[in-house]
Amino acid sequence: MTTGGGFGSGSGPTPDAAVYVISVAAELTGLHPQTLRTYERMGLITPGRTGGGGRRYSPRDLDLLREISELTGAGIGIEGVRRILDLEHRAAALAARNAELQAELDTAHEALRQLTAAQAQVRRPDQPAVPSRLPVLRPTAVDASVVVWRRNR
Repeated sequence: MTTGGGFGSGSGPTPDAAVYVISVAAELTGLHPQTLRTYERMGLITPGRTGGGGRRYSPRDLDLLREISELTGAGIGIEGVRRILDLEHRAAALAARNAELQAELDTAHEALRQLTAAQAQVRRPDQPAVPSRLPVLRPTAVDASVVVWRRNR
């Protein structure tokens, strides 16, 4: 958690710290303050608010405003901008979820490897090897599929 007005250990505010008043945000993005208010009314951006109701923009808000400005400057309408932003948000959420699932899979693979190794150490040399009923692990590339199969008895 960040303290001290949203400034981290670096030289500026953290990405989500709402610290810029509307006039500063407008100047930093090259947009008119009324444009920022319009984008807010349209639901494209939601700046933070002070206790008195004044708008405060974060560095992340400024990046979003610049992106909106670039898209509209390229001739894309507001509804197109809204759709692009929504798709970017969804893509980022899916990428984050994919990373979580990959980490879970890696953890499961490691646990399975450890279990297999532990079972091999427990077996006496004079005992016949019992066929494993655990899924077969195959090394996977980043974009490859995982192959899991079970042996029938």
